[in-house]
Amino acid sequence: MGKHYEYQHTVGFEETNLVGNVYYVNYLRWQGRCREMFLKERAPEVLAELQEDLKLFTLKVDCEFFAEITAFDQLSIRMRLVDLTQTQVEFSFDYVKLTRAADGMGETETLVARGRQRVACMRGPNTRTAPARVPDSLIRALEPYAL
Repeated sequence: MGKHYEYQHTVGFEETNLVGNVYYVNYLRWQGRCREMFLKERAPEVLAELQEDLKLFTLKVDCEFFAEITAFDQLSIRMRLVDLTQTQVEFSFDYVKLTRAADGMGETETLVARGRQRVACMRGPNTRTAPARVPDSLIRALEPYAL
């Protein structure tokens, strides 16, 4: 399996529901946050294009849950490139709970959820937005993370 981009997150109380487990919509927020941090760290040229006329439209998002997580759990959200077309990109996200061993030596990883997100590149004013090619700088930044 290819290399992944990793965003680490500590779950807060505000991300849980009345029962105490993480409210499902937060998994989708973390996908967006992971993608944003990837752009900031690995493709800053794309951020500059977003200030001009590039738009990244999320077309589809999903998440499948395997285990519950609660406040103060440590997560690693791991993003990989699944598909790249001329105008669209699809990512996969593994949500991994990181648990430090009781003796402080080592860490266990538990896959708690898996998601996907498909994004289209668009350009132009809001009333006349049209599909656009994925920027070369984004293609180069994504290459190491292909499945």
